[in-house]
Parts: sequence; structure tokens; C-alpha cells
Amino acid sequence: MIIAAGGGRRIGGPEALLHQGGKPLVNQMIDTMTEAGCEQIVVVLGAAADQVQETADLGKATVVINKAWGTGVGSSTRAGLAAMDDEGIEAVVVVPVDMPGLTATAVSRVAALPYPDVLVCATYDGLRGYPMLFGRRHWPGIATLASADVGARPYLLAHKDQIVDIACDSVADGSRIDTPELMELYGLTVPPQRVGV
Repeated sequence: MIIAAGGGRRIGGPEALLHQGGKPLVNQMIDTMTEAGCEQIVVVLGAAADQVQETADLGKATVVINKAWGTGVGSSTRAGLAAMDDEGIEAVVVVPVDMPGLTATAVSRVAALPYPDVLVCATYDGLRGYPMLFGRRHWPGIATLASADVGARPYLLAHKDQIVDIACDSVADGSRIDTPELMELYGLTVPPQRVGV
């Protein structure tokens, strides 16, 4: 599941419209997840959803539109989990779209134990981050507790003793693009379509 619904207040517009090297960041993330072996990819859109669909190639993904995206990542998490209606899916890898330094190797590490009762978090310098793996048995609890801009954090805090931490420092960059300075550092551009969003 790729969360790409935010309005990107701190960077001046929706993260899902950012490009790197002329390619939409959301397409890079789909490629990363595909390379890591994810069989079904759900992209949760919200802010500027129409523009994202016009500029990105989302043909490989199931697209979910979160009309309540303005309430925060919690509603996007719920929308994405609700779209996973295939009973054969036992776990879901969750990533935000604004991580250009994420690699397929990191996703594969976190997704190595896709069981219904698992909770896994990548760590960078000992701090938990994305990707995360949520086993299906946890989905109802995550959906219930997911709130505002903290997403699954309340559920994870309540079940911290069950979380398996997987160090990803050596194989990925866990930075999220939340400042104009980081946009510049990663060579991210604002396409013309985003003007006035």
C-alpha cells in the first residue's frame, strides 16, 4: 500500500505530484514495490487525485481515492486497508510516497515474514520508520485506532512488544521529504500541473 494522499503543506503541494528525474515519485514507488515482489499494489490518492492520475502511470495499481484526505494519514490507512478485500492477502506493506530513498531491498527485508499476526517496522539509526508490515489480524485494530496525522502509531504503541524491528540503514534512506530543502537535495521538481493546487 502506497499512501499518496497528503496535501504536502510543508512543501507547498501534494507529495504525489513530485517528480524525480522527470518521473513521478508515485511511479518510482510502484516500481520499487513491484521489484520487491509485492503482488497487489494499492495506491491511496487524495489531494490533487485527478492530476496525479493524469500525470502518473497507475495501471499496475489498484487506485483508492480518499475523499477525507484532509483529516490526515489515518483516513488514508483505513481506505487502503478496506480495499484489500482478497482474503488470500495475509499482510500488507505500507509506505508513504514521499520516500525517494526507499529501495526494493528494504521493502523485501520488511516483507520477509508476511504472516497474519506479524507487525514489522524498518528502523534507521534505531528509530522506527517505513516500510511497515501489518499482518491481517491487526487490520481491524489499526483501522479503528488510526487517526489524524499519526496513522497507525497509536496501535503500534499499544502493541510495541509485538513489533519486529528490521534495520534498513545499510540498504535504504529512510528520509521523508517534508521541507523544500530536502526536495532540492533529492532533485525533486514541481511539475507545471501543480501550479495553483
